[in-house]
Amino acid sequence: QVQLVESGGGLVQAGGPLRLSCAASGRTFDSYVMGWFRQAPGKERDFVARITRSGGLKYYADSVKGRFTISRDNAKNTVYLQMNSLKPEDTAVYYCAARNYYTDSDYSYWGQGTQVTVSS
Repeated sequence: QVQLVESGGGLVQAGGPLRLSCAASGRTFDSYVMGWFRQAPGKERDFVARITRSGGLKYYADSVKGRFTISRDNAKNTVYLQMNSLKPEDTAVYYCAARNYYTDSDYSYWGQGTQVTVSS
């Protein structure tokens, strides 16, 4: 079992930065592939970024490539999403998710979400 708690959301002006954090419980954080997703009002939840267990490989949605950076600190059981050059269309609830590399075929654990609002 993994519990995920996101933080760092808020209101920011277009062009500004914001960093999201996701703290995970448990002692086997480095067994989990971690991802960030987002859901805008009236839309489906979309993939944003994911990072492998060691942090060696990172993948991004085309819409955020070059502006967002995912990272993780396995010693702190935390994954981050650094968001730069934010745009109004980045406004959404951002969710952290975890997938056990050894047992899960899909993300099994989700945080409660954190709201990001980008004003124009």
